[in-house]
Amino acid sequence: MTFLDAAAWQSNILLGEWRPGGAGGAPVIEPATGDELARSGRANVDDVSLGAELASSAQRDWAQRPFTDRAAILRRAGQLFTDHADEISEWIIRESGGIGPKAGLEVHVAAQECFEAAALASHPTGEILRSEFARLSFSRRVPAGVVGVIAPFNFPLILSIRSVAPALALGNAVILKPDPRTAVCGGVVLARVFEEAGVPAGVLSMLPGGADVGEAIVTDPRVRVIAFTGSTAAGRRVGALAGQHLKRAHLELGGNSALIVMGDVDIEKAVSVGAFGSFMHQGQICMTTGRHIVDATIVDEYSAALAAHANHTPVGDPKSGEVALGPLIDATQRDRVHAMVSDTVAAGATLLAGGTFENLFYRPTVLTNVTPTSPAYCEEVFGPVAPVVSYSSLDEAVAMASASPYGLSLGILSADGLRALELASRIPTGAIHINDQTVADEATIPFGGTGNSGNGSRMGGLANLDAYTETQWVTAQADLASYPF
Repeated sequence: MTFLDAAAWQSNILLGEWRPGGAGGAPVIEPATGDELARSGRANVDDVSLGAELASSAQRDWAQRPFTDRAAILRRAGQLFTDHADEISEWIIRESGGIGPKAGLEVHVAAQECFEAAALASHPTGEILRSEFARLSFSRRVPAGVVGVIAPFNFPLILSIRSVAPALALGNAVILKPDPRTAVCGGVVLARVFEEAGVPAGVLSMLPGGADVGEAIVTDPRVRVIAFTGSTAAGRRVGALAGQHLKRAHLELGGNSALIVMGDVDIEKAVSVGAFGSFMHQGQICMTTGRHIVDATIVDEYSAALAAHANHTPVGDPKSGEVALGPLIDATQRDRVHAMVSDTVAAGATLLAGGTFENLFYRPTVLTNVTPTSPAYCEEVFGPVAPVVSYSSLDEAVAMASASPYGLSLGILSADGLRALELASRIPTGAIHINDQTVADEATIPFGGTGNSGNGSRMGGLANLDAYTETQWVTAQADLASYPF
């Protein structure tokens, strides 16, 4: 029997125990082949209500346990990710279409998220406050209660664990809704890890499901905090519902991140950086480099070299271990990507590389002569597409990079790193990477975007303290207060 042996979770959800979901089951499809790998359970709205009831009850005892107990469980969880890395990686490769190194990165980060969360459990809980009265006055952090985590398909393990682990460490219960397309590597894996690590029944529920399940999590009054990662359109709906129900929502949404390439760079090195930023995991990353803004003096050479990289990038079944790009997640996503590329070419852009597909395998694509209104330039593509435009002055580069409703990540490549940093200070964004591409995240950093990329909140590092706790004010004095009544 293996750690992820399907006998336990096949066609089941985790709701106090492994049991059939109210919406039955669904096939787990391998996008590279179309094969059915297993069947996952599907939750319905009634399952959410039961999960919230179990969570609100179990959370009280979980929060009262010594912080050392919670920290120990998080450390065990981190070790379990490491111990079972090969088996977990295989599911990420086959279910999400990621190549081996991408799967390895997810497992590594998952372990680190648990270890960092374990440290949160012992973090100071408050501070002594001054008071003009003769009393003790202090603030303290208390668990928010029940946290709802809604995670996407693209980096299913990382984008689940980065909220689940700190929320648990800080004394909360969690209801996790993974994307049904990656219900195993984004849901079952976490459920099994924390089950083995010692999280009590009811503290973590795992409910794959559709939009109705997500809406039920957001609107249930027993769920006090929402951590959502997904598209901007879906995030708007989540934010609106959360606002109506007076609960916090941490929204990490889409992006259309710019990479500014200055004229003094080593072009071949710069192209390698740019290609990784646009093509990693088939471009299915919120931080993907969506716009290459290149100095006019080198734009032709840069574009040609980027196209050469694209043409020589091997695409195929990631199980082979011999490819750099795997498949897009499904036909709907492939058709959306191809429509945006086709519409951009129809509007006058030049297709230097790619723009073709076989089954779900989309060739890395390079577009030049794009206009600011071209779909592949002004919108989030979520595919392996690199639009290239040129600028003639740094003021123009700033204006072009800033002319987007998104504000997630920014990369600037230059032989003068300080000059690039000065330039970056003029561009609104959630993250800045000098002499690197736009895709980066670590367990120790506060991550989030501005504008259409999110509501400005942060998850990760010490920002998790604000994300998953409430601040409570407490006063105490030796004698009963005296009032003139």
